Amino acid sequence: MIRRVFLGAGLLWGGVALLGAQAPTNQRSAQAPQSKQSAQAPASQARAVAAQAPATPGAASASSRPATAPADLDKQKAWVKQYCVSCHNTRNPLPANDPVNLETASLDDLTKDAATWERVLRKLNVRAMPPQGMPHPTEASYGEFTGWLTSSLDRGWQGKATPGRYVVHRLNRAEYRNAIRDLLSLDVDVSALLPNDGGDFGFDNIASALTTSPLLLDGYVTAAQRISTLAVGDAKVQPTTAEFLIPRNLSQNEHVDGLPLGTRGGRVVRHVFPADGEYKLLGRLYRGIEEGYSGIEGNDRPNTFIVTIDGEEVYKADLGGPEDHAAQAKSMNDIRPIIDARMTATVKVTAGPHDVGFTFAERRAQAQDVWVPSLRDSQEIHFTGGVPKLKTVGIEGPYKVTGVSPTPSRERLLLCTPNAAAEEAACANRILLNVAKRAYRRPVTAADVEAPLAFYNETRARGESFDAGIRAGLARVLVSPYFLYRVERDPAGLRAGASRQVSDVELASRLSFFLWSSIPDQRLIDLASTGGLRAPGVLAAQVTRMIADRRADALVSNFTGQWLQLRNLESKVQPDILMFPDFDDNIREGFRTETEMLFAHILRGKRSALELLSADYTFVDERLAKHYGIPGVYGTRFRQVKVTDANRFGLLGHGSILSLTSVATRTSPVYRGKYVLSTFLNTPPPPPLPNVPTLEESNKENAPKTVREQLERHRTPVVCASCHRVIDPPGFALEQFNSVGQWRTKGDGGAAIDSGGILADGTKVDGPVALRNAILARPDAFATVLTERLMTYALGRGVQPSDMPVVRSIVRKAALDNYRLATLVQGIIDSAPFQMRTKLEPAGTSTTVARATATPSMEHP
Repeated sequence: MIRRVFLGAGLLWGGVALLGAQAPTNQRSAQAPQSKQSAQAPASQARAVAAQAPATPGAASASSRPATAPADLDKQKAWVKQYCVSCHNTRNPLPANDPVNLETASLDDLTKDAATWERVLRKLNVRAMPPQGMPHPTEASYGEFTGWLTSSLDRGWQGKATPGRYVVHRLNRAEYRNAIRDLLSLDVDVSALLPNDGGDFGFDNIASALTTSPLLLDGYVTAAQRISTLAVGDAKVQPTTAEFLIPRNLSQNEHVDGLPLGTRGGRVVRHVFPADGEYKLLGRLYRGIEEGYSGIEGNDRPNTFIVTIDGEEVYKADLGGPEDHAAQAKSMNDIRPIIDARMTATVKVTAGPHDVGFTFAERRAQAQDVWVPSLRDSQEIHFTGGVPKLKTVGIEGPYKVTGVSPTPSRERLLLCTPNAAAEEAACANRILLNVAKRAYRRPVTAADVEAPLAFYNETRARGESFDAGIRAGLARVLVSPYFLYRVERDPAGLRAGASRQVSDVELASRLSFFLWSSIPDQRLIDLASTGGLRAPGVLAAQVTRMIADRRADALVSNFTGQWLQLRNLESKVQPDILMFPDFDDNIREGFRTETEMLFAHILRGKRSALELLSADYTFVDERLAKHYGIPGVYGTRFRQVKVTDANRFGLLGHGSILSLTSVATRTSPVYRGKYVLSTFLNTPPPPPLPNVPTLEESNKENAPKTVREQLERHRTPVVCASCHRVIDPPGFALEQFNSVGQWRTKGDGGAAIDSGGILADGTKVDGPVALRNAILARPDAFATVLTERLMTYALGRGVQPSDMPVVRSIVRKAALDNYRLATLVQGIIDSAPFQMRTKLEPAGTSTTVARATATPSMEHP
């Protein structure tokens, strides 16, 4: 029955259009902040926009400046001609693979070529142009021209800029999961149900990239059915199996958080049980292979396998030891099912979420010795000795179902329980009205629950239970476009291209998806519904509250995971096992945790965003501390520690960044240099030219020993040197960190490390400290990059040239508050692009500013 739900929900694009919004397309022009019509809006409309917009710091100073005098304009044109046009001209626009032509770019109307001039401004603000070897203006001349260009661009957009185009915004997979969690008190991994989301501008919450496909629609239906079953419970549910893989290179020699003390290794699984009954809880071990011999790892020594539920031991079994080892030596096929049977527990479990643990009893620590394999904590893949390691854990069931116990989801969902048949209809209506209000993130009417109630009534008409009817109605709510899409309705009579302030309810939704990647909570909904969200001091207080809430961890993980590319750690960081035998998944996970905790600490502690680069502290557990050589840290709990080595301060000393910008067997100054330029300064180098050889191809014959020598040979051609002289110096400044982020004094083969270089602005650097100081010497540049990225993430669209005056005003205000990260976030929330919208019209064409990402090019190491 529910398979026809999409026709009723109106999820075909024609149905979405009826909601008063425009469907996203694959064209990036759908992000345009203004079309020709809106850009040429009459002055009266511009005044209306300004009147509705929240106060923007710095706007008054830009508007108070007089228009550029002809003589002054001639002076600026002469400056561009003297220092820029000789390279960036019509005849020979440079760079060849990403040309900029300043001979034709208009200085009379800067907004006409605003994207080009914003690019110029970024380069000049960090003194990256003109290139070394060319005539340079004085520092005073630099400041005069960039000041004029900045104020002229800001003034040029007054009366033209609009808050930006907002298309229908589908929830991405992370937002969907969080919304289900907060709506139903149900944490469900939906990665197996929904396909990966598209992305653009470096983020996966960009509205125009979140298109819809038949596969996705089918996934939503399946997800709705399964989630409604888990939320309400089902005594008739059929047994299923959930399996969870543990990476092979995850060391299982230490205690795991969430498991009882006195245990080591394993995994804790948060699983939602659909009904009361018996379940099989099982673990399976890794097997090693060497020259055709197959065996169970760690089977030569006795061990105790333990299963826990919510921290309480419910099962244990002995495995391994002389008898099992002898049996394994005779026949692997015979011993395997015996071990598997011992590691399968049949346990009665009540419905609802439970933490299921699979682990081993800790055994006395002993010194490791490669000649006594059974004493080693872990082994290479082809060994069968060492401690046993879980490969997969699973949950199968239910069997012998006895009912459905009260669960957090049922308590959240079922506001009433009918005691008689006559009470059922009213109770169902109350339940579905309540869940629809929270799911749709706005006040609802009886019309909003007509379809869910129809599903409920149809189910009950077939003789199924009240719970079954609620499951059907809930599933219908979960496939409604009002749940799956963020839709903002424009008032009747508002003409296309006109701008308006979003309602308090719409603002609450924008706020919660920015800070929590989820739906608003009841406090936010109540404030918005009564029109109190914008009352003096209320919005700022709500932002502070929401950042302090654990749900803001989503902002930390999603934003840093994409801005800093932390999501790529698992796929890209695969060090050579022979060169780095002690590197494992524990360290890789620790890298990400360290960086996320630093960002969260700075955000929640209202500390300066510059501490992302200058922090003389970090967050480590014992494993990561040993990796870095930090003494006195014990246990698996991450905690803040003082860093005494200035080379390790901030992100430039984090293993996450250093390993992401390396390859399996060596460091990559090119990756590292490009990462620094792109991520922290937004001055990415142009892409490599076609047919440029890789570093290895350039050094096939008589290969030099050091990476520096190899790169010097590689960049011998002039066409390569022009880019590498900009990219390589910041990369070489980090060369004393090896591929996995450890400090070293000598390179591969014992060669001396030369970390010296000259940055594009002429600054000499000789290591991480000098590089960090060079970046922090221009705090506005770093703060602007961070604000652009945060605004892209907050708005769900690319930052446009017309947004840059707002970005600069936010940075100016934050500068007065020591560039606090929380002040940048509040400035974005207070800005017109965040609090206003433009009524949609056919998309025009526009060029975006914040297009560069920090993803290192894998074509050119």
